[in-house]
Amino acid sequence: MNRNLPLYLILPSLLLALFVISYPLYELINLSLSDVNRFGKVRGFIGLENFTYIFEDQLFIDAALRTVVWTVAVVGGTILFSVPIAVILNTEFYGRGIARTILMLPWAISLPMTAIVWRWSLNGEFGMLNATLMNVGLIDSPIVWLAQSATAFPVQIGLGILVSIPFTITIFLGGLSSIPIDLYEAAKMDGANLWQQFKRITYPLLRPFINMAIVLNVIYVFNSFPIIWVLTQGGPNNETDILVTYLYKQAFSFGHIGQASAVSIVMFTVLLIFTIFYARMVMKNEK
Repeated sequence: MNRNLPLYLILPSLLLALFVISYPLYELINLSLSDVNRFGKVRGFIGLENFTYIFEDQLFIDAALRTVVWTVAVVGGTILFSVPIAVILNTEFYGRGIARTILMLPWAISLPMTAIVWRWSLNGEFGMLNATLMNVGLIDSPIVWLAQSATAFPVQIGLGILVSIPFTITIFLGGLSSIPIDLYEAAKMDGANLWQQFKRITYPLLRPFINMAIVLNVIYVFNSFPIIWVLTQGGPNNETDILVTYLYKQAFSFGHIGQASAVSIVMFTVLLIFTIFYARMVMKNEK
Protein backbone atom coordinates (compact mmCIF):
# COMPACT_ATOMS: atom_id res chain seq x y z
CA MET A 1 0.00 0.00 0.00
CA ASN A 2 1.29 3.44 -0.93
CA ARG A 3 2.27 5.31 2.24
CA ASN A 4 1.17 8.63 0.75
CA LEU A 5 -2.29 7.37 -0.26
CA PRO A 6 -4.08 9.04 2.73
CA LEU A 7 -2.51 12.39 1.72
CA TYR A 8 -3.67 11.95 -1.86
CA LEU A 9 -7.20 11.17 -0.69
CA ILE A 10 -7.53 14.34 1.39
CA LEU A 11 -5.67 16.57 -1.10
CA PRO A 12 -8.85 17.78 -2.90
CA SER A 13 -10.42 18.80 0.41
CA LEU A 14 -7.21 20.55 1.47
CA LEU A 15 -7.04 22.49 -1.79
CA LEU A 16 -10.70 23.52 -1.46
CA ALA A 17 -10.17 24.62 2.15
CA LEU A 18 -7.06 26.56 1.12
CA PHE A 19 -9.02 28.38 -1.57
CA VAL A 20 -11.95 29.14 0.74
CA ILE A 21 -9.59 30.61 3.35
CA SER A 22 -6.91 32.25 1.20
CA TYR A 23 -9.10 34.30 -1.14
CA PRO A 24 -11.10 36.11 1.58
CA LEU A 25 -7.87 36.59 3.53
CA TYR A 26 -6.23 38.18 0.49
CA GLU A 27 -9.20 40.54 0.05
CA LEU A 28 -9.12 41.39 3.76
CA ILE A 29 -5.41 42.23 3.64
CA ASN A 30 -6.00 44.37 0.55
CA LEU A 31 -8.78 46.33 2.29
CA SER A 32 -6.70 46.79 5.45
CA LEU A 33 -3.95 48.46 3.39
CA SER A 34 -6.29 50.67 1.39
CA ASP A 35 -8.43 53.76 1.76
CA VAL A 36 -12.00 52.41 1.53
CA ASN A 37 -15.19 54.43 1.63
CA ARG A 38 -18.21 53.34 3.65
CA PHE A 39 -19.68 51.57 0.59
CA GLY A 40 -16.63 49.33 0.16
CA LYS A 41 -15.04 51.13 -2.80
CA VAL A 42 -11.24 51.08 -2.70
CA ARG A 43 -9.86 54.56 -3.32
CA GLY A 44 -6.15 53.85 -3.13
CA PHE A 45 -3.25 52.23 -1.28
CA ILE A 46 -2.36 53.86 2.07
CA GLY A 47 -0.01 51.29 3.61
CA LEU A 48 -0.26 50.78 7.35
CA GLU A 49 -2.34 53.87 8.13
CA ASN A 50 -5.39 51.80 9.11
CA PHE A 51 -3.28 49.79 11.58
CA THR A 52 -1.77 53.01 12.96
CA TYR A 53 -5.28 54.39 13.46
CA ILE A 54 -6.56 51.44 15.48
CA PHE A 55 -3.41 51.08 17.61
CA GLU A 56 -3.65 54.76 18.53
CA ASP A 57 -7.35 54.41 19.39
CA GLN A 58 -7.82 53.94 23.14
CA LEU A 59 -11.15 52.23 22.51
CA PHE A 60 -9.32 49.53 20.54
CA ILE A 61 -6.75 49.05 23.32
CA ASP A 62 -9.50 48.78 25.93
CA ALA A 63 -11.47 46.34 23.77
CA ALA A 64 -8.36 44.20 23.21
CA LEU A 65 -7.62 43.97 26.95
CA ARG A 66 -11.29 43.26 27.65
CA THR A 67 -11.24 40.52 25.00
CA VAL A 68 -8.39 38.79 26.83
CA VAL A 69 -10.33 38.92 30.11
CA TRP A 70 -13.50 37.74 28.37
CA THR A 71 -11.79 34.82 26.63
CA VAL A 72 -9.77 33.63 29.63
CA ALA A 73 -12.71 33.91 32.03
CA VAL A 74 -15.26 32.20 29.77
CA VAL A 75 -12.96 29.40 28.59
CA GLY A 76 -11.49 28.83 32.06
CA GLY A 77 -14.92 28.80 33.70
CA THR A 78 -16.29 26.49 31.02
CA ILE A 79 -13.51 23.93 31.50
CA LEU A 80 -13.75 24.18 35.29
CA PHE A 81 -17.47 23.41 35.33
CA SER A 82 -17.58 20.99 32.40
CA VAL A 83 -15.04 18.45 33.69
CA PRO A 84 -16.89 17.48 36.91
CA ILE A 85 -20.28 17.59 35.16
CA ALA A 86 -18.99 15.29 32.42
CA VAL A 87 -17.52 12.90 34.99
CA ILE A 88 -20.88 12.74 36.79
CA LEU A 89 -22.79 12.21 33.54
CA ASN A 90 -20.40 9.43 32.58
CA THR A 91 -21.29 7.38 35.66
CA GLU A 92 -24.30 5.09 35.82
CA PHE A 93 -27.31 6.50 37.68
CA TYR A 94 -31.08 6.53 37.28
CA GLY A 95 -32.20 9.23 34.84
CA ARG A 96 -28.77 9.79 33.31
CA GLY A 97 -30.23 9.97 29.80
CA ILE A 98 -32.71 12.66 30.86
CA ALA A 99 -29.96 14.62 32.63
CA ARG A 100 -27.78 14.51 29.51
CA THR A 101 -30.67 15.69 27.36
CA ILE A 102 -31.47 18.61 29.68
CA LEU A 103 -27.84 19.75 29.72
CA MET A 104 -27.65 19.58 25.93
CA LEU A 105 -30.87 21.52 25.31
CA PRO A 106 -29.23 24.99 25.49
CA TRP A 107 -26.95 23.90 22.65
CA ALA A 108 -30.00 23.40 20.41
CA ILE A 109 -31.13 27.03 20.88
CA SER A 110 -29.53 29.74 18.77
CA LEU A 111 -27.16 32.00 20.66
CA PRO A 112 -28.91 35.26 19.70
CA MET A 113 -32.24 33.88 20.94
CA THR A 114 -30.62 32.80 24.21
CA ALA A 115 -29.15 36.29 24.63
CA ILE A 116 -32.55 37.91 23.93
CA VAL A 117 -34.23 35.77 26.60
CA TRP A 118 -31.54 36.71 29.11
CA ARG A 119 -31.85 40.40 28.20
CA TRP A 120 -35.53 40.21 29.14
CA SER A 121 -34.69 38.34 32.34
CA LEU A 122 -32.08 40.95 33.31
CA ASN A 123 -34.31 43.93 32.68
CA GLY A 124 -33.98 46.40 35.55
CA GLU A 125 -37.72 47.15 35.80
CA PHE A 126 -39.58 43.92 35.09
CA GLY A 127 -36.87 41.29 34.73
CA MET A 128 -37.38 37.80 36.10
CA LEU A 129 -33.99 37.75 37.86
CA ASN A 130 -34.73 40.84 39.96
CA ALA A 131 -38.22 39.56 40.80
CA THR A 132 -36.80 36.21 41.94
CA LEU A 133 -34.04 37.75 44.06
CA MET A 134 -36.48 40.16 45.69
CA ASN A 135 -38.98 37.39 46.42
CA VAL A 136 -36.35 35.35 48.27
CA GLY A 137 -35.08 38.43 50.11
CA LEU A 138 -31.58 38.62 48.59
CA ILE A 139 -32.05 42.20 47.34
CA ASP A 140 -34.28 45.05 48.50
CA SER A 141 -34.59 46.97 45.23
CA PRO A 142 -34.17 46.12 41.52
CA ILE A 143 -30.67 46.09 40.07
CA VAL A 144 -30.13 47.55 36.62
CA TRP A 145 -27.80 44.75 35.55
CA LEU A 146 -27.00 45.89 32.01
CA ALA A 147 -26.79 49.65 32.57
CA GLN A 148 -23.39 49.60 34.30
CA SER A 149 -20.23 47.78 33.27
CA ALA A 150 -19.54 46.61 36.83
CA THR A 151 -22.47 44.21 36.57
CA ALA A 152 -23.00 43.94 32.80
CA PHE A 153 -19.61 42.44 31.92
CA PRO A 154 -19.59 39.77 34.69
CA VAL A 155 -23.15 38.82 33.67
CA GLN A 156 -22.01 38.45 30.06
CA ILE A 157 -19.09 36.27 31.17
CA GLY A 158 -21.46 34.09 33.18
CA LEU A 159 -23.78 33.70 30.19
CA GLY A 160 -20.79 32.91 27.98
CA ILE A 161 -19.82 30.09 30.33
CA LEU A 162 -23.40 28.81 30.46
CA VAL A 163 -23.79 28.52 26.68
CA SER A 164 -20.31 26.99 26.22
CA ILE A 165 -20.77 24.15 28.70
CA PRO A 166 -22.96 21.80 26.55
CA PHE A 167 -20.49 21.69 23.64
CA THR A 168 -17.54 21.20 26.00
CA ILE A 169 -19.30 18.42 27.92
CA THR A 170 -19.92 16.63 24.62
CA ILE A 171 -16.18 16.61 23.94
CA PHE A 172 -15.39 15.36 27.43
CA LEU A 173 -18.03 12.62 27.33
CA GLY A 174 -16.45 11.36 24.14
CA GLY A 175 -13.08 11.26 25.88
CA LEU A 176 -14.42 9.60 29.02
CA SER A 177 -16.18 6.90 27.01
CA SER A 178 -12.82 5.90 25.50
CA ILE A 179 -11.24 5.19 28.92
CA PRO A 180 -11.31 1.41 29.65
CA ILE A 181 -13.41 0.48 32.68
CA ASP A 182 -10.78 -2.11 33.62
CA LEU A 183 -8.46 0.68 34.76
CA TYR A 184 -10.98 1.89 37.34
CA GLU A 185 -11.70 -1.64 38.53
CA ALA A 186 -7.99 -2.28 39.02
CA ALA A 187 -7.63 1.03 40.88
CA LYS A 188 -10.52 0.13 43.19
CA MET A 189 -8.88 -3.22 43.97
CA ASP A 190 -5.71 -1.34 44.91
CA GLY A 191 -7.72 0.87 47.29
CA ALA A 192 -7.77 4.11 45.27
CA ASN A 193 -10.52 6.56 46.23
CA LEU A 194 -12.50 8.67 43.75
CA TRP A 195 -10.06 11.60 43.84
CA GLN A 196 -7.07 9.32 43.29
CA GLN A 197 -8.86 7.64 40.38
CA PHE A 198 -9.55 11.03 38.82
CA LYS A 199 -6.00 12.27 39.41
CA ARG A 200 -4.19 9.14 38.20
CA ILE A 201 -6.55 7.82 35.51
CA THR A 202 -9.28 10.21 34.39
CA TYR A 203 -7.33 13.45 34.11
CA PRO A 204 -4.23 12.09 32.29
CA LEU A 205 -6.35 10.23 29.74
CA LEU A 206 -8.79 13.13 29.38
CA ARG A 207 -6.07 15.76 28.95
CA PRO A 208 -5.93 15.53 25.10
CA PHE A 209 -9.66 16.23 25.01
CA ILE A 210 -9.22 19.12 27.45
CA ASN A 211 -6.55 20.58 25.16
CA MET A 212 -8.90 20.20 22.19
CA ALA A 213 -11.73 21.89 24.11
CA ILE A 214 -9.45 24.78 25.11
CA VAL A 215 -8.36 25.49 21.52
CA LEU A 216 -11.89 25.22 20.07
CA ASN A 217 -13.44 27.31 22.85
CA VAL A 218 -10.76 30.01 22.62
CA ILE A 219 -11.39 30.39 18.88
CA TYR A 220 -15.16 30.37 19.39
CA VAL A 221 -15.29 32.68 22.43
CA PHE A 222 -12.68 35.12 21.08
CA ASN A 223 -14.93 35.74 18.07
CA SER A 224 -18.24 35.48 19.93
CA PHE A 225 -20.50 38.35 18.91
CA PRO A 226 -24.18 37.72 19.88
CA ILE A 227 -23.95 37.79 23.69
CA ILE A 228 -22.17 41.14 23.97
CA TRP A 229 -24.09 42.77 21.13
CA VAL A 230 -27.60 41.61 22.07
CA LEU A 231 -27.22 42.41 25.77
CA THR A 232 -25.45 45.79 25.67
CA GLN A 233 -24.13 46.51 22.13
CA GLY A 234 -20.80 47.16 23.83
CA GLY A 235 -22.28 49.72 26.21
CA PRO A 236 -22.63 51.48 28.45
CA ASN A 237 -20.12 53.99 27.06
CA ASN A 238 -18.24 51.23 25.14
CA GLU A 239 -17.24 49.66 28.47
CA THR A 240 -18.25 46.11 27.50
CA ASP A 241 -16.89 46.21 23.95
CA ILE A 242 -14.65 43.37 22.86
CA LEU A 243 -12.72 43.29 19.59
CA VAL A 244 -15.49 41.74 17.52
CA THR A 245 -18.06 44.36 18.59
CA TYR A 246 -15.48 47.13 18.12
CA LEU A 247 -14.89 45.77 14.61
CA TYR A 248 -18.64 45.74 13.89
CA LYS A 249 -19.03 49.35 14.98
CA GLN A 250 -16.07 50.47 12.88
CA ALA A 251 -17.46 48.77 9.78
CA PHE A 252 -21.21 49.29 10.01
CA SER A 253 -21.75 52.18 12.42
CA PHE A 254 -18.91 54.48 11.36
CA GLY A 255 -18.25 53.17 7.84
CA HIS A 256 -14.53 52.65 8.50
CA ILE A 257 -14.11 49.55 6.34
CA GLY A 258 -10.32 49.80 6.17
CA GLN A 259 -9.91 50.08 9.94
CA ALA A 260 -12.37 47.22 10.49
CA SER A 261 -10.34 45.07 8.08
CA ALA A 262 -7.20 45.92 10.04
CA VAL A 263 -8.91 44.79 13.25
CA SER A 264 -9.86 41.53 11.50
CA ILE A 265 -6.24 40.93 10.50
CA VAL A 266 -5.09 41.58 14.08
CA MET A 267 -7.68 39.14 15.45
CA PHE A 268 -6.75 36.49 12.87
CA THR A 269 -3.05 36.87 13.69
CA VAL A 270 -3.65 36.61 17.45
CA LEU A 271 -5.69 33.41 17.05
CA LEU A 272 -3.16 31.91 14.64
CA ILE A 273 -0.25 32.62 16.99
CA PHE A 274 -2.18 31.23 19.96
CA THR A 275 -3.15 28.03 18.12
CA ILE A 276 0.40 27.37 16.88
CA PHE A 277 1.97 28.16 20.26
CA TYR A 278 -0.52 26.07 22.23
CA ALA A 279 -0.27 23.14 19.80
CA ARG A 280 3.54 23.15 20.03
CA MET A 281 3.41 23.41 23.82
CA VAL A 282 1.02 20.44 24.04
CA MET A 283 3.10 18.35 21.64
CA LYS A 284 6.25 19.16 23.63
CA ASN A 285 4.63 18.13 26.91
CA GLU A 286 3.36 14.85 25.44
CA LYS A 287 6.82 13.74 24.30
